[in-house]
Amino acid sequence: MIQTTHLFPVLDEKLIELLASLEPEEWNRPTLARLWTVKDVAAHLLDGNVRGLSLARDGHRLAPDREIHSYPDLVGYLNQLNADWTRATRRLSPRVLTGLLQTTGREYADYLATLDPHADAIFPVAWAGESTSPNWFHVAREYTEKWHHQQQIREAVGREGIMTREFFYPFIATLMRGLPHAYRHTTAPAGTAVRVVVDEGIGGAWCVVRGEERWQLAGTPPGAVHATLVVPPGIAWRLYTKGMTPEAALSRVHAEGDEALARVALSLVAVMA
Repeated sequence: MIQTTHLFPVLDEKLIELLASLEPEEWNRPTLARLWTVKDVAAHLLDGNVRGLSLARDGHRLAPDREIHSYPDLVGYLNQLNADWTRATRRLSPRVLTGLLQTTGREYADYLATLDPHADAIFPVAWAGESTSPNWFHVAREYTEKWHHQQQIREAVGREGIMTREFFYPFIATLMRGLPHAYRHTTAPAGTAVRVVVDEGIGGAWCVVRGEERWQLAGTPPGAVHATLVVPPGIAWRLYTKGMTPEAALSRVHAEGDEALARVALSLVAVMA
């Protein structure tokens, strides 16, 4: 189990401090989030808070305006929701937006702390290929959303602050839970092991092993490691949240052993996209 609940108030406090320090022009700087500015990303973080409170805590659900039969259907629906919200919240001032983030962030963190970590979550972690997920994984997924969007803002305005062991390790450990799903179409003999290293003192190493029927995450490989991929943390967070393509990352990573097998790990996408 990856414990992240205690980090939400601390990470949110870092966000509020960051936003309060921005100059007016910095709110309009572009980010890795495609067409979104710093202000748009902040608004998206607000949406995460209020949508989570409304849906999960308050049981307020709005039926989709379309039929959803597949993962691409779900992604398309969520992308439209995100775009509609971001467009509407552009009328909010940075001061109002920051205040709302502070208030709702506190409420959302309080709500998440009440969940039984081992009970079934309201939504599964779809990017990990799960149809049912425990609450602790759902909460950790929410943490990765808050972490990587705040990091997008920090990169856009040149402010460091959360590329530390305290904040980064839970983020990357959660993302690595998606490795078996990334390898789902990769054929290999049972016992084949791939190691992914994202470290530099703030991350760690993870291993995915081919079982009789599917790939599984393993603490340590049962035998020899057949392929290793070393990804710098600064590349990993961009790559696995679709801020960088696998092709662009190739020259920044190092593969050992079966290089083709190692590079399958570049295809991991730990966001709904």
